[in-house]
Amino acid sequence: MTNNFECNSIEEVRSNIDRIDRQIVTLLAQRGAYVKQAARFKKTAADVKAPQRVEQVISKVMALSIELGANPTVTEQVYRAMIAAFVDAELAEHANLQVNEGDTEGIG
Repeated sequence: MTNNFECNSIEEVRSNIDRIDRQIVTLLAQRGAYVKQAARFKKTAADVKAPQRVEQVISKVMALSIELGANPTVTEQVYRAMIAAFVDAELAEHANLQVNEGDTEGIG
């Protein structure tokens, strides 16, 4: 289910990779915005880390990888690295929210 076409030069290959990289980074920015929002709904750092949710996402994308003809090993490695980075970012956002909520207590 790929939309790839045969390239006639390394330049054409690189141009297509650059185009795809732009799409990937755009999607990472969108995903990051949702991750930032998720921090508002989680009460603890353990809620942010949510290892059971990580495994749920990995299972889902592995199945999708197979369905779409992607390399499952690459998909898993990329998603584990991406999720780890987003968890770190979400932990920082969560901590920031906790500090800011503490600043507003007693103000009424």
